[in-house]
Amino acid sequence: MKKIRPIFLILLLLIVSCSDDNDDKVSQANITFNFNHNWDETPVTNTDFNTIQFTNANGEQMSITKLRYLISNITFTSTNRERLVLAGYSLVDLTNATNLSFTSLTNIPIGKYNNVSFTFGFNNDHNYNNYTDLNSASWNVPEMLGGGYHYMQLEGKFIDNTSTETGYAYHAIRAVDNSKTPLEFQDTFFEVNLGEVTITNNTVFNIEMNIAEWFKTPNTWNLNVLNNMLMPNFNAQVMMFENGQDVFSLESVN
Repeated sequence: MKKIRPIFLILLLLIVSCSDDNDDKVSQANITFNFNHNWDETPVTNTDFNTIQFTNANGEQMSITKLRYLISNITFTSTNRERLVLAGYSLVDLTNATNLSFTSLTNIPIGKYNNVSFTFGFNNDHNYNNYTDLNSASWNVPEMLGGGYHYMQLEGKFIDNTSTETGYAYHAIRAVDNSKTPLEFQDTFFEVNLGEVTITNNTVFNIEMNIAEWFKTPNTWNLNVLNNMLMPNFNAQVMMFENGQDVFSLESVN
């Protein structure tokens, strides 16, 4: 599989200034984002893959064999509500340990920001563009399910209720009911808000994904019932969206 390069071809899409010409001399900061992973506070790397060693909220023992997900639309909201949007996206791939860390190509003005956020997946303005790198990574959603791209692929095995090791594929996409004509959709991308931060030079964001949360809150996930064919399952996609709200957290800003 072709390795995805950190994309983040970062543009300052909007920055409105009411100051004088000294604005051009505002100090700029170098920004790095690190994505780390845990299972209820126990660190997880790809060296932990392919072994039944995790227990989900439903009591099922399970493993992870693949985890990759898309983030986009990183946004800095200043104290006067100006928004600096970093165009681009990154396919964070824990399986192959790629894009777990990236540094913005354009520096950010130092200072206090009311919020820093990013989108899990693509919003609808970007989901249906043609991305050759994502195409080569087999990240597409079939046209019969509305096209566009995956938001996440989480796969592994679990011990089912017959004590058999069974595969699961927890794939997140835009929720679609393909039993209806035309197709009926519900948005399932979501914004992750990291809160108020102060940007200084060489600022590093350490962001955590608690993988266990995908199976926990508010929907206790039963892998014996929901393990495969989840992409065309409208209700399952909405449940993933709901469970994803507490998956990410800001561990620290250094």
